[in-house]
Formats: sequence, structure tokens, C-alpha cells
Amino acid sequence: MTHINGNGNGSALPPQAAPPQPSPEVRVILADSQAIYRVGMRKVFSPESGVSVAAEADNLQSLQDTVQRVPADVLLLEGAMINGTANAVPAVVRLAPDLKIIVQAASTDESHTVDLYRRGVRGIIPRSISPDLLVKCVRKIAAGETWIDNQSVTWVIEAYRSQAGSTNNPRNQPRLNQKEMLIIAGITQGKRNKEIAYQLGTTEQVVKNYLRKIYDKLGVSDRLELALYCLHHQLHKTAEAEAARPLEVSAQP
Repeated sequence: MTHINGNGNGSALPPQAAPPQPSPEVRVILADSQAIYRVGMRKVFSPESGVSVAAEADNLQSLQDTVQRVPADVLLLEGAMINGTANAVPAVVRLAPDLKIIVQAASTDESHTVDLYRRGVRGIIPRSISPDLLVKCVRKIAAGETWIDNQSVTWVIEAYRSQAGSTNNPRNQPRLNQKEMLIIAGITQGKRNKEIAYQLGTTEQVVKNYLRKIYDKLGVSDRLELALYCLHHQLHKTAEAEAARPLEVSAQP
């Protein structure tokens, strides 16, 4: 690009920053035994930029086949489809570890809600959810967030506290290095892996590697359980204090 001077001579301007790249499309799998719901959800997503329906399934066997052959980011799963099948969600997680699961439930109770989140579900929404809120939920979860209402937060925290007594002794607390504490600080502040990586001057993959080690050390399975663990053990305060210290240079895992 050039700027034309009054004398007609062209002079090159400094190179401009590249325009921001569009966000990748969110690919959704609809798993619902009722065709009318699948049709309705397709109509909800069809006008949305950056969201598309990649595949559909109307039973568990079809769902398992689908998640293995169709690349997708989010699974919208009918709650009734997995009723009485305790291993349905873990089976999907094993087949497609990067697929983020949202359960549409006609009703919820404490034990069922806690069990779903523990098994790897990223969000639980009512069947009566409004179209705009459904799209928002899908986008948030595709971006790595967890969709959980206040009542469910209370249930999950109480369930976690009931089983966490054995780890209250400080001598039982696992040792975490500085980078692990910095990553924990970022997670408890609601930052995404990309933001944490930028703050640490590293890559998203390195942050993911650290997170796996943190999960193993603390005995948690995902970001939600990590955040709850930190709140229960006041670990987020230690992590925030650690974040204020200069970062020590060390080898990456």
C-alpha cells in the first residue's frame, strides 16, 4: 500500500499488522433420539456464523460410531439417551478426548449433576433453553469454558468437600513448581490456555502438558475440578502470590 504525496511521488508506508484471523468454525454433533429436536437445533445453528452441524445420531451406538469418524468440537447430547448407562459419557470421552460434551436434560438433581460433571461433561442445560442462550453456551464451551449454574456449582463444591478431608493435612499436599503455580493462578482467574501461554512466553501445547501434570498431582480431571480444589484448599491465594514473583527460567517439560 502506498501514500501519494502532493508532488505525485509514492512513498511506502510502514507495513501494517496482519488482519486478525477469523475464529475456527465450531463443529457440532447432535445426539438426540427425537428428530424434532435435531431439526430444531439445526435451524437454530444454520444462520449462525462460525457454527455448523457436523453430524447427527439418534442412539448411543450411532453416537459412538459418529464421534470416531466425524471431527467435531462440541457434542449436544440428549440426557434421556444416557439414562441408566453410567459409562456412556466416559466411553465418548475415550473415543474422542477433545470433544466437549453438553447434556440437555429435562430435569436435574444433585447426584446426577455431580456425576455428569465428574465424568467429563462440560455443561448441563435444560431442554427448554432459548436459542440465543444455546448458541452462547456452545460457543463458550467450544472456547474451553465450563457452563455451570449457581445451584450446580454448590452441589459440586459440597460433593468435593465431602471427599476431600483426607487431603487437608498440609503434609499430604503435593509439591508444585513455580510454572505450575502460575498456570493454576491463570486458571483460577478464568484465563484460557492461549492467554496463559502468552503470559508465560510459551506455547499452548506446553501449557497443556503442564496441566496434565497438575491434574495428576492433585488428583483432579479437568479445569472445573482444579478450580474447586484450589478454592477448597485456598491454593489460588498461594498461586496468586507466586505469580507476583519474577519467573525463574527452567527447562520445559
